[in-house]
Amino acid sequence: MTEETAAPMPGATEVRDAVTVKMPADSAYLSVLRTATAGLAARLDFTLDEIEDLRIGVDEACAMLLSQALPGTDLTTEFELTGDGMRISVSVLTADGRLPARDTFAWTVLSALAGEVDAGVGPDDRVSIVLHKRRGMTESA
Repeated sequence: MTEETAAPMPGATEVRDAVTVKMPADSAYLSVLRTATAGLAARLDFTLDEIEDLRIGVDEACAMLLSQALPGTDLTTEFELTGDGMRISVSVLTADGRLPARDTFAWTVLSALAGEVDAGVGPDDRVSIVLHKRRGMTESA
């Protein structure tokens, strides 16, 4: 795990810290990622409900991506901590660069938990899901 401070992008919220976690693309390691997510969210003073939403959201994003990860590759998660929230990008190398379907129950749950959700395909068919959650944005039932 590496930690570094990033310079703010013009017009973007200032990034306080950036943390990257790289691990084998295997569900056996997801507990490490859930713990890292919770620790970083607590550092930003998220509520317990918001922390749990992020933990579940990251887990759901990973489940969507691990199903198409190339064997033997890594799952990379990048956390950007800002003054009011966290941006989390989870990505894996895939065989065909297929984006997760947005019309599924899993995507709906992910959107409800994380606030803003997007997906994209980068070089070498690396598929990523990006979550952006701000403090105080938890929905109550």
